[in-house]
Amino acid sequence: MAKTVGPFSPWRRIGQTIATSGQIGLGDDGKVVEGGFRPELEQTLRNLSNVLADAGVTREQVIKVNVYLADLADWSALNGPYAEFFGSSLPARTAFAASALPFGARVEIEAWAVVEETR
Repeated sequence: MAKTVGPFSPWRRIGQTIATSGQIGLGDDGKVVEGGFRPELEQTLRNLSNVLADAGVTREQVIKVNVYLADLADWSALNGPYAEFFGSSLPARTAFAASALPFGARVEIEAWAVVEETR
């Protein structure tokens, strides 16, 4: 299972629903990646992808996303990489301004996915 930086699970499954904990742009060194909003967002999406894979779901199965931005001015910069990440299966989304995110992050993303039944 993916590691966390606190006393919580990276994801949980109840029935057919998977909920992920919020992901930020932490690199392998445990620090938020440098270079501005876009590299941090791209790392956040990679981390989210890893958690989804660990939970046994794909980004196509994500139905709802909550995005927390330290600065709502980054909202437009979010949209391009976010759309590329989800492709044609865009989930419902809410974006919030958050006055402070862990480790000084500028973006945090949590997701809800539904496990498809196999027959």
